[in-house]
Amino acid sequence: MNSLDKGHAEKGRPETIKAVPVRHPGRWAGAAVIAVLAAMLVSALFTNPAFKWDIVGKYLFHDSIVHGMLVTLELTALSMLMGVVGGIILAVMRLSANPLLSATAWVYIWVFRGTPVLVQLVFWNFLGLIWAKLSIGVPWGPEFWSESTNVLIPTFVAALLGLGLNEAAYMAEIVRGGIQSVDLGQTEASHALGMSQFQTMRRIVLPQAMRVIIPPTGNETISMLKTTSLVSVISLEEIFRAGQVIYSRNYQNIPILIVVSLWYLFFTSVLTIGQYYIERHYARGSNRTLPPTPLQRVRGLFRGKPTPKKTTDVVPGLEGGGHV
Repeated sequence: MNSLDKGHAEKGRPETIKAVPVRHPGRWAGAAVIAVLAAMLVSALFTNPAFKWDIVGKYLFHDSIVHGMLVTLELTALSMLMGVVGGIILAVMRLSANPLLSATAWVYIWVFRGTPVLVQLVFWNFLGLIWAKLSIGVPWGPEFWSESTNVLIPTFVAALLGLGLNEAAYMAEIVRGGIQSVDLGQTEASHALGMSQFQTMRRIVLPQAMRVIIPPTGNETISMLKTTSLVSVISLEEIFRAGQVIYSRNYQNIPILIVVSLWYLFFTSVLTIGQYYIERHYARGSNRTLPPTPLQRVRGLFRGKPTPKKTTDVVPGLEGGGHV
C-alpha cells in the first residue's frame, strides 16, 4: 500500500470515542438520604434515655431469659421436626393415586391452614374440656388403658401440637411443590430399572427436590422461631413470656423487650447463615460454580477484586482438547 492509500485509510478511519460513564444522581441522593436516616437512628438509640441500655445489659443473661430462650429453641426444633415429617407424609398422600389418601391429606391441609395458629394453640390447651380422659380399648366396648387429658397433654405438649401440626400443613405444600418440580421422566426411568415407588421417592425424587424444598423450609424455621412467642397466651414460659413476667414486676417494659428482641435477632441470624450453607450444599449439582461464602467475600475485600474465571465447554467428540 503506497503513502496515498495510507492517507486515505487514515482519513476515513473514525475518531476514537471517548467513553463517559453514565451518571447516577438518583443513587447518590438515595445513599445520602439513607445515611442521614441511619445517623438519626443511631443518635436516637444512644441518646434517648427511655432505652435504658444499662438495664438491657443487666437482664440480657438473666436466668429467666436464658431459660425462656432454651424453651423457645426446644419448641422450635421439635415443632419443625414434627412439621417436616408430617409434611412429607401428607405430601406423599396428597400425590397418591388412592382417592381416600389424597382426600384425607387435602382435608387436613384445608383445616390447619384455614384456622389461625393462635386459635389452634388455645384449642389444644383446652382439649380436656372436650374429652376429660383419653383411653385405648375396643370402640364402644371395654377400655384397656385411660388417663386424664390434662395429664397427657400439659402446656408444653399442647404448644407442640399446636405449632407442629399447623406447620405440617404448610410443609406438605412445600414438599409437594418440590416433588412436582422433578421431571416425570426421572420417575419413569427409575421404575424401568426395577425400583419400587418408595425407593424412587427416597433415592431419586427427594434428593433432587431438596433444591426447591430447602429455601422455603429455612424460611419456615425462622418463622417458627418467632411464632413460638404465641404460646405465651397459654402461659408457657418461653422467652417472650419470661420477659413479660420480668417487666410486670420491675415496669421496665422497653429495656426487657429490647433484650427479647436481641435474642431473637441473634438466633434468626444463626439460622439464616445455616440456611445459606445448606442451600449452597444442595446447589452443587445445578450450579457450575458455587457462590462465595460470607467468609470468602470478606477475604475478597482485602485481597482486591478477584479475576473472573473463564468457563469453557467441551465440544462433544473433542474431549482431547477441543474447546469453545
